[in-house]
Amino acid sequence: QVQLVESGGGLVQAGGSLRLSCVASGRTFRSYAMGWFRQAPGKEREFVSAIRWSGGSTYYADSVKGRFTISGENAKNTVYLQMNSLKPEDTAVYYCGAERSSRSVFIASNYDYWGQGTQVTVSS
Repeated sequence: QVQLVESGGGLVQAGGSLRLSCVASGRTFRSYAMGWFRQAPGKEREFVSAIRWSGGSTYYADSVKGRFTISGENAKNTVYLQMNSLKPEDTAVYYCGAERSSRSVFIASNYDYWGQGTQVTVSS
């Protein structure tokens, strides 16, 4: 059984920073990519960022480019999301996902495993 566990969420003022972490565990777990999505109340889950282990390519939603940075360690099945210059519109539950089949990292339904989510709240 594969488990993804996120941590690092919390309450921060606008302009502040948070660092999210996600660790995947489970026997023979391997992924081609790991990513972050977020879901605000009443909205659909949306892509935030992803990293493809082969080649280290990173991807970002336009709304977070220049503010968020994704990084990780494939050997440790760990991915991080450094979030700077946070805005109230970044408020959401952030989910970590793992994708095993080299499909598009931008589509939530392509991810095989998900964490339980961590709440990020940015006050104005």
